[in-house]
Amino acid sequence: MKVKEFAQQILAEADIKINGKRSWDIQVYDERFYDCVLRNGSLGLGESYMDRWWDVECLDEFTTRLLRAKIDKKVRRKDLFWNGLKAQVMNLQSQSRAFIVGEKHYDVGNDLYERMLDKRLTYTCGYWKNAKNLDEAQEAKLDLVCKKIGLKRGMSVLDIGCGWGSFAKYAAEKYKARVFGITISKEQVKVAEERCKGLDVEICLQDYRDVDEQFDRVISLGMFEHVGHKNYRTYMEVVNRCLKEKGFFLLHTIGMNRSVKHFDPWLDKYIFPNALIPSVKQIAESVENIFVMEDWHNFGSDYDKTLLVWFANFKKNWPLLKGKYDERFFRMWKYYLLTCAGTFRARENQLWQIIFSKGAVPGGYQSIR
Repeated sequence: MKVKEFAQQILAEADIKINGKRSWDIQVYDERFYDCVLRNGSLGLGESYMDRWWDVECLDEFTTRLLRAKIDKKVRRKDLFWNGLKAQVMNLQSQSRAFIVGEKHYDVGNDLYERMLDKRLTYTCGYWKNAKNLDEAQEAKLDLVCKKIGLKRGMSVLDIGCGWGSFAKYAAEKYKARVFGITISKEQVKVAEERCKGLDVEICLQDYRDVDEQFDRVISLGMFEHVGHKNYRTYMEVVNRCLKEKGFFLLHTIGMNRSVKHFDPWLDKYIFPNALIPSVKQIAESVENIFVMEDWHNFGSDYDKTLLVWFANFKKNWPLLKGKYDERFFRMWKYYLLTCAGTFRARENQLWQIIFSKGAVPGGYQSIR
């Protein structure tokens, strides 16, 4: 069977037509597309999109349909074999490699993130339960975190992966907490220090394994995806070392429905080098005999909405950014944001907030939503 015919047959299972008229139908402009994707899997799909070999009106819905139909399981995945082998042989998230993703992704340009994110520069999933816009969703998420860990005036908090200081600033202003934030991004440190000036906040360019101080609470919002399966247990041991007795640790992370030891090849190459999304099993094994799991909250569908707003902001502000970033970058970033939205809509990816206690809560923890 010719590769084009095979592609037509596979895509039909997801109700996607080649050069069809619906918003999720793929438009193929270069016949090399078929060989490229069948040979290189998700890496070929993303790179051929960046090269304008194909397009689709609704990239997010196209991705959702592919995943719901399990098309990724039906195409030979040479790309995943090599990524999996590399992850088995190497510790891709070792301490010596910890700053790679900061340089590659988070240091790409503060101007980009300022145009895309909310006013607090919160680069994690918003909480849309009662929110009408992105600013409200992100503030609701930050407040939800503070309430879940029982934050009180004067408490000390370790923020692992503090980003541009959104949580640190919020917790210090609204709850009068003392926050120590760490990040592996030089650009994030500059902005976080400026935004938190005058508050009881300290921001450091530092790997989590180097922290050796105790805090009343520990939180980590959207950083665990950079830890890697070889380091999950070490990470939890570090948190345990840094958390005072009877303290709470809140882990906010993207999660997968299955355990893997490799990351999507296109995202690994262009967006988040050396990343890995954990499963329930992997997290559970990493905390065994260390913490008590008090609460597990999944609001993954909110990430679909968050990513769509991020893309809308990015697209709206592109005229202000394109002097610095080229058109190939635009298509790369669009592909990143919208295909990720599709993964959450298909429920392939989740967003978890998990509360762990260092010493079980007498009478039980009262879940907060």
